Amino acid sequence: MKFVFVYLIIINYIAFSLYHLDKQRAIKGKQRISEKNLLTIAAFGGTLGAYIGMQKYRNKTNKLSFKLWFYGILILQIIFFFAFYKKRFFI
Repeated sequence: MKFVFVYLIIINYIAFSLYHLDKQRAIKGKQRISEKNLLTIAAFGGTLGAYIGMQKYRNKTNKLSFKLWFYGILILQIIFFFAFYKKRFFI
């Protein structure tokens, strides 16, 4: 369980940092981080860091298609968590 906790801290830090980096690149007119990469890091457990990065840096908050994918990933993670939780503690 300790491994999972450390993994989630690291992946969320990376997600938060990527949103910051993407926003900085947008401001400077440089090549951005692809939406696919931003969503992939969220899908691998960085949803909280990604969400905080989106809100803090106002990054990708107005793009509907991105938000739909992001919240779809969040919903799937919540379903997975409760399915795992239920299976682990009620069997």
